[in-house]
Amino acid sequence: MINVLFVCLGNICRSPLAEALFKKAVQERGLSDQIYCDSAATSTYEIGNRPDHRTRRNAESHGLQLDHRAKQLRKSDFVDFDYIIGMDDSNFDNIQAMSHQFSGAYPRHEQVFLLRKFDPLVDTSSMTIPSLPDPYYEADEAFEEVYQIAERSTKKLLDWIVEQHGLTARQG
Repeated sequence: MINVLFVCLGNICRSPLAEALFKKAVQERGLSDQIYCDSAATSTYEIGNRPDHRTRRNAESHGLQLDHRAKQLRKSDFVDFDYIIGMDDSNFDNIQAMSHQFSGAYPRHEQVFLLRKFDPLVDTSSMTIPSLPDPYYEADEAFEEVYQIAERSTKKLLDWIVEQHGLTARQG
């Protein structure tokens, strides 16, 4: 089983959306028995809360239900998850710092990525990978923009994981 964890600051906007989009893509490709995903926060601000109502409303407008409750990144996540996907540079830095705090070591460079590394509209030959914008303090249109970016990025992340691990859908 390949385990993927999506991480943002509060685990109420971007990371639960990315989790749900990725899970949907995994199911559509018939890989649910080979890939598991979840999401978490680097902060404790929102632990136990449902995703932001604007994130839920936007996801529902695309036929996607979000049933996640916010939780914080844990020490065991660095062992349990093959890939930890941060939404922005701050999350990425916090993931690195939390790993070091938990274990005295930084995670393997092939374990932690920014989601937009997989965005097909981003030139990844550049050293700078853009963030998935945080829509929390923005207008409703920002939630749609985040949805579109996360959808295309999670699909390409899945393509990359399938290629890296030589996965094929199992016929049931």
